[in-house]
Amino acid sequence: MQVVKVGLEELQDHLKRLGVEKGGREILRKKGRLHLFSIRGMVPGAANILKQDALSVGGDLAVPRGTVTCSEKEVEALLIVTERELERLIEKERAQPFGLKGLAQELSRYLHMERFPVKIMGIINATADSFYPGSRFMGERGVEAIERMVEEGADIIDIGGMSSRPGSREISEEEELERVRPIIDEVARLRLTERVIFSIDTYRPRVAAYALERGFQILNDITALSDRKTAEVAAYHGATVVLMHMQGRPETMQENPHYDHVVWEVSRFFQERIERAKGFGIERIILDPGIGFGKRLEDNLLLLRDLEEFRKFGYEVLVGASRKSMIDKIHRSRVEERLGGTLAIHLYAISRGASIIRCHDVYEHRQAIAVDRAIRGVL
Repeated sequence: MQVVKVGLEELQDHLKRLGVEKGGREILRKKGRLHLFSIRGMVPGAANILKQDALSVGGDLAVPRGTVTCSEKEVEALLIVTERELERLIEKERAQPFGLKGLAQELSRYLHMERFPVKIMGIINATADSFYPGSRFMGERGVEAIERMVEEGADIIDIGGMSSRPGSREISEEEELERVRPIIDEVARLRLTERVIFSIDTYRPRVAAYALERGFQILNDITALSDRKTAEVAAYHGATVVLMHMQGRPETMQENPHYDHVVWEVSRFFQERIERAKGFGIERIILDPGIGFGKRLEDNLLLLRDLEEFRKFGYEVLVGASRKSMIDKIHRSRVEERLGGTLAIHLYAISRGASIIRCHDVYEHRQAIAVDRAIRGVL
């Protein structure tokens, strides 16, 4: 006999090759996928019930010492279950006290999370001070760059007129509009919006309105609809809105950013901003954890590792780490030398559930994604 270890990503391929019928494959898939959930703020009584129920379905709950004797008012615990066990556990908790019914409802959000096709968003900066010189395109050069990105396989083109790099200077709304107006006008004149989806990178209402009135479909707002007027413009035009998390403002966001638990805090932020967006009648939403926007290196890495957390909301997740300084902190490099690190981050992000990749290098990303898919057997 010979034994070969199989990765979990290969489970479905092996089951198909063995001739396992479809229903059986689904059951085994759920048994083969492990979930870890950190749960905070439970009273010991709830933790003790949850542990017994988790054990009864084949999973487990790691709890701190003293939980059984209820020596603490609240405890944090780690739930360890397969997808199949999670389904069974949720049903049990729906009838339990101490807030476990609400926990069951929250856990159910992680089941059957929709997977979206991967899309590439190319970056066009109509600025002279964006952090990567290779993304700066003004006037006619902007249109040329757009057409090249479309040929290279971009699904979305994101155009912005104000740099949001750390320490960048905020300009007036009038100046921002004047920077992007020529490109927007050319995009409309050449009917490029019929070939690819366009996004406007702004949080200013006049800039957003100018682009959306001319065929742009996405508002990429780094302030996540902080401006009521901008939200109203997006709602009026039926735009898809990118809600990005940022701690502070671009001018100061990298001055000692701090989080007690970055994934918890960003998730809570998304919950609040999704409710705000829906309050304006906005239904089409994309979530962006804001890599590099008021984050330390360790914060960025944790967000990437736990990216699947944000898929529970049911919306597409966007990641944009293209050539950012976090790569330099891992492997010393100038911005022109960070393509390799960029591809590594973005391929990992896709494996964790990101479906929109915002990048400067469209062709290289299209190639890397194609190769990655071939290796994973999902061509």
